Amino acid sequence: MNSLTTFPARIAAFLALILMPAAASAQTEAARSESPITDALLWMQNLLLGPIATSLAVMAVAGVGFMMLTGRMNWRYGGTVIIGVFIIFGAPRLVNTMATF
Repeated sequence: MNSLTTFPARIAAFLALILMPAAASAQTEAARSESPITDALLWMQNLLLGPIATSLAVMAVAGVGFMMLTGRMNWRYGGTVIIGVFIIFGAPRLVNTMATF
């Protein structure tokens, strides 16, 4: 099969696996909720900074670093990936630092 035709199916399967645990715990979290908007934002924050995202980021940085060292990836692209991971996981601290001023 053409890789372009299977790519959307792979993305859909990946998203379904990622969102299954969140859908299962949605009923218990909704009972504690005061504001649905706040809950949605907290869910997004937990998704981006949770243990699954941390594991994926570690694997991404390791893979990109290995590819950069073996010459299979452009250093600029690899640096962009690594800086993006640092920005995502450093965002709460950056926001707290800016809020204190």
